Amino acid sequence: MRICLFSSKPYDRDSFLAANCPPDWHLQFHDTRLTVDSVALASGCEVVCAFINDDLSAPVLEQLAASGTRLIALRSAGYNHVDLAAAQRLGLPVVRVPAYSPHAVAEHAVALILALNRRTHRAFNRTREGDFSLHGLTGFDLHGKTVGVVGGGKIGQVFAGIMHGFGCQVLIYDPFPLSGLDALGARQAPLDEVIANSDILSLHCPLTDESYHLIDSARLTQMKRGAMLINTGRGALVDAPALIEALKSGQLGYLGLDVYEEESELFFEDHSDLPLQDDTLARLLSFPNVIITAHQAFLTREALGAIARTTLDNIAAWIAGSPSNEVKAGA
Repeated sequence: MRICLFSSKPYDRDSFLAANCPPDWHLQFHDTRLTVDSVALASGCEVVCAFINDDLSAPVLEQLAASGTRLIALRSAGYNHVDLAAAQRLGLPVVRVPAYSPHAVAEHAVALILALNRRTHRAFNRTREGDFSLHGLTGFDLHGKTVGVVGGGKIGQVFAGIMHGFGCQVLIYDPFPLSGLDALGARQAPLDEVIANSDILSLHCPLTDESYHLIDSARLTQMKRGAMLINTGRGALVDAPALIEALKSGQLGYLGLDVYEEESELFFEDHSDLPLQDDTLARLLSFPNVIITAHQAFLTREALGAIARTTLDNIAAWIAGSPSNEVKAGA
């Protein structure tokens, strides 16, 4: 069994090798993204293991199927980058990792909140340059603030529990009824109420047709003036150009992003020697009340280990004839 892993970094290699797959499984690690130009690297591999910025559009899937690929194993929960209809037409099952470590992503969202609130990123740079003044570093108590959570899945609920621990009032929006919220100190509420009443709004929902640009200029206007927006979900949940005007006017007081709609050509690679071509991202990075991390919320030892184990278990289940964690078009 030959398994080709695209967009694989040293930490992926370490976690997959540590997972002790069967000796007759041969793992091929490729740093490059899966695209129409790199798809030939998977020739003869029964399984292609892809990550979030890999191209799994119909033309790529057609080439994979023609060259012997029989399974697409995603190392992610999200699958909006896969043409599921094409995969189904080609007889290519698609399996994913529905959960790895909800704590990893939820805790990173909290890290962004704390850093933005207490201006940790600015204080770090100042003290390294010998500036120990406190001007412009005033934050606010999280205790008593209202935190809105969009998406009440595992990550959203872990995040809600952490913020309840800070003494926050927590509102959760989810299109489906949620149970067990009393234990989290949270209350389910309509989206408009969550957006309008939150001092901090954190996005933890999947990207669907309905949630695309969920936060746009109209939604930003609905938010409390000076509120904080955090997105560790999917980049396209937010209309990035709309953020610039909201930040310039002060309507949006703080912004923390771990994902970005146009990240596929940038994130996970070192571009420090090149001029940044994305004008929207460059403008966002210029604001002192904005922190952008490069899709690292998942990056903990525990999460990487869980991703590797679940991916290999998915492959084993497929070999046994009973695929698990499969996603299909229209599901």
